[in-house]
Amino acid sequence: MKKNSQNKIQILYQDKSIAVIFKPQNLLSVPYEGYRAKTALGLLEQIMRKNGTYSARHKPFAVHRLDRDTSGVMMFALNDNAKKIIMDGWQKIVTARTYRAVAENPKNARAALPDSGAISSPLAYNAYNVAFVPKEGDSFKTVSAITNYKIVRRGKNYTLFELDLETGRKNQIRAHLASKGYPIAGDKNYRAKTNPFGRLALHARVLEFEHPFTKEKLRFEIPEPEDWEKFAERN
Repeated sequence: MKKNSQNKIQILYQDKSIAVIFKPQNLLSVPYEGYRAKTALGLLEQIMRKNGTYSARHKPFAVHRLDRDTSGVMMFALNDNAKKIIMDGWQKIVTARTYRAVAENPKNARAALPDSGAISSPLAYNAYNVAFVPKEGDSFKTVSAITNYKIVRRGKNYTLFELDLETGRKNQIRAHLASKGYPIAGDKNYRAKTNPFGRLALHARVLEFEHPFTKEKLRFEIPEPEDWEKFAERN
């Protein structure tokens, strides 16, 4: 599979209720008002129309999102009932959401995170709906957010993280890592100084869940680009 192909998705699984896809980087999950370029939702709809499986009662609905610059595994509901069941029971249905990220190391080595742990800082959102961790004493409206992490490879200048979400807030991983002095490589929004891969180095590697109707446990895993770990080790 060519994971770097832009504006293309790959269907990993599909039945009458759900579809699981691989979304490349630089592709919106869903359109916003007035947006006319390709999105993962629109491409899945195109494929269903071409295959003759699209109808008013059988079409894709987003049940979660990946940021435009994040690649990885996504799930869509394919009817209203599936959408409601998945979204209402998301925390119970989804048993694993695992990401990999290459982040710049903190300037001060003493600020380095331990090999594993959890970041549980609440998040606030600015006027552009970009998440950030408020400083102590700031008075912003916040939402809870928990990111569990372990360090896969630690280099002099970069670290490869594996991250598991307990909550799925917008920009959660990006804001949490940046708040600890680890902006993700290529992430201008969080003041990363380097862009070694020509993209945001964040990838949704694993999505594991219980099928909303059959109750079968399903797991989908697409590894991040092979050079990420070698890069973190060398650098």
